[in-house]
Amino acid sequence: MPVNIIAHAFAEGIDSIPFAWTAVKVAPVFALLYLLKWYFNGATNGSERNMHAKVVMVTGGTAGIGAEVVKGLASRGAQIVLLVRQPLSDPFLVDYIEDVRTQTGNELITAENVDLESLHSIRQFATKWVDNAPPRRLDAIILCANTMTPPGGKPTQTEDGLEATWGLNYIANFHLLSILSPALRAQPPDRDVRIIFGTCPAYVGGKMPGTDTNSKSEPGQLDFTPSAVYATSKLALMTFAVAFQKHLTNYVRPDKKPMNARVIMVDPGWTRTPGMRRYLTFGSLWGLALYLITWPLWWLVLKSGDQGAQTFLYAAMEAQWGRGEGAYFLKECRRSIWTRKEIDDEVLQKKLWESSERTVELLEKESAKRRAAEKKQKEKSEGKSNAGKANGDAKQRK
Repeated sequence: MPVNIIAHAFAEGIDSIPFAWTAVKVAPVFALLYLLKWYFNGATNGSERNMHAKVVMVTGGTAGIGAEVVKGLASRGAQIVLLVRQPLSDPFLVDYIEDVRTQTGNELITAENVDLESLHSIRQFATKWVDNAPPRRLDAIILCANTMTPPGGKPTQTEDGLEATWGLNYIANFHLLSILSPALRAQPPDRDVRIIFGTCPAYVGGKMPGTDTNSKSEPGQLDFTPSAVYATSKLALMTFAVAFQKHLTNYVRPDKKPMNARVIMVDPGWTRTPGMRRYLTFGSLWGLALYLITWPLWWLVLKSGDQGAQTFLYAAMEAQWGRGEGAYFLKECRRSIWTRKEIDDEVLQKKLWESSERTVELLEKESAKRRAAEKKQKEKSEGKSNAGKANGDAKQRK
């Protein structure tokens, strides 16, 4: 059919074909849109790895990029352990897990209740995981959980009183990995273990007090404006990631084998996630209306969740990232170089690690005191209630 139309155009002229000139004028526009969309979609993962029987722990795995990473790995046979804030009996969570199992044909998808905004919840889960004997298999930890206060929004706090962006994006990951470190180091030497951090180009704008190595100030005294604290949380996370790789590498295994755990940082690119939508809409209804009006623009320049997941899948499966000694930074399914020199600063790494440990220790002590006081108050209230009930029963007997 197209050959006949072209032949007719040559024989009779293009004017003889209805709407031909309109198609000729419109075609370049569609071609340009196609090329722009292809460009903004970014690279596609071309690596494959046998993921059957591999245990992958995922935070932020129920929405956005994390959900697509879970589907991608589950469809390849990986056993997924989701760390979720919801109770395990939550109908949404139950339906979500069943849907993923059905879509991927993989029944090995489970969840553990871990509130990343609660240091106590993180410790409860991670301690239970580490205390298991023999050590539980763990092939990868993928950290996709992420939050940001939209511009103009009011900052919120975690259960422990930390600014939510700083608390979830950095402190929660620091606390989780610090406790899980023995479980990672206990994996057999022939196992390819990967710890994958999700980061963002915003890290370039981060500024941690204490980046001057002669300064006595400590990371943690932060500018809590939404964009500033988000950028700083990503810079701190990447600095910690490099330090954590050194922490793992410096461990001397009992079998004298080289450390087999590798830290990989992933920048997925700008993606249409719920978090990005909240940021673009300023967390408001009028912003949502504006977002819907301009949606074709965001469809064009932002990746879908599946496209954003490609570099995570590449990090989890590409063979070369399971070797070497340093931490890797991947962007668009290839290795990249971070641009902030502070990330390699060993003095800053040490200062950040020690400051984070002190912060966690202090907040956990305060949390323990608070829980003890609440338990005492609850017991006191129950005691009064039981005493009142006993007096009432006594009066009835009289």
